[in-house]
Amino acid sequence: MSGAAIPVTIQGAAGYGGQELLRLLQAHPRFRVVAASSRRHAGKPVEQILPQLTGFYPDLNFTTPEQALEVECAAVFLATPHGVSRTLWHTVVSRLPEARVVDLSGDFRLRDRAAFDRWYGGEHPHFEAVSEFRYGLTETNREAVRSARYVANPGCFATGALLALAPLAERGLLKHGATVVATTGSSGSGAEAKATTHHPERAQDHRAYKVLRHQHQPEIDQELQRLGAQARVALVPQSGAFSRGIFTVAHVELEEQTDVAALLRTRYADEPFVRVREQSPALRYVVRTNFCDVSAVQEGRDVIVLTALDNLVKGMSGQAIQNLNLMFGLEETAGLHHPGASV
Repeated sequence: MSGAAIPVTIQGAAGYGGQELLRLLQAHPRFRVVAASSRRHAGKPVEQILPQLTGFYPDLNFTTPEQALEVECAAVFLATPHGVSRTLWHTVVSRLPEARVVDLSGDFRLRDRAAFDRWYGGEHPHFEAVSEFRYGLTETNREAVRSARYVANPGCFATGALLALAPLAERGLLKHGATVVATTGSSGSGAEAKATTHHPERAQDHRAYKVLRHQHQPEIDQELQRLGAQARVALVPQSGAFSRGIFTVAHVELEEQTDVAALLRTRYADEPFVRVREQSPALRYVVRTNFCDVSAVQEGRDVIVLTALDNLVKGMSGQAIQNLNLMFGLEETAGLHHPGASV
């Protein structure tokens, strides 16, 4: 893919999402990282803080968020936590009014203010800007993303659940909702150490958390209803003893007999990052890739749809790049089309 380099900035570049953006963008044919902010590491070389990137960013230092905004760019990734993006966004668009923005947090996903207040809370000084954002699940909202200036990147649990259930919602088959049980790796909790991600606490354990209380649940409901679902989902997030990936099990009871495996094959036949499997997906084949593998098991009107993806790539940073590719009229797969590994 030829053409001039497109300069991009990463706000929050030292977190797991920012690190994945740096890892993936170093091989992108068009996007070039010109600024990477980290208040904690400002002034230090990126390669010093992130040794895995040694040799790839020899001249790039972390800056403060404010300093990063002084660097001219065509696009900004907000790889910042919930609560930070909602404030930083206005500063970004004021300083860089022509820049396209992809927000990796949950600050601009929910369109209903009451829902936002319930599930995220805290002051949102620019909630009116939610109407300017497009939801960035390309498989269900591609044309809106293509013409967008601002995109709200989906949550990782939401990505796995929506790719499992969207084809059914589009066909009007989610009349009774669904139960979604999804297990995530410890990296989903971010780079800062927490009791629930500390290795001795997690390595020999498996637990549910935020049952029916996770902030991605209203996001899943919102998007499925947009696609035609008539009922809500019940989300049961679980904590797994691995670092990367989300494995999702979605149970649906149909009103009428429908071959869901055939529906998935037809719906995703032309999707570059969704692979329909005959057998159960496996995390090890999608880790460090932008693929989501999906399959269905059916007994009469009872259907189980399974998905596996990397929470930091297809569930976060890879999907953000996929969105930005579309926003700039590039090939959707640019910089992202590479296989996983078997071990």
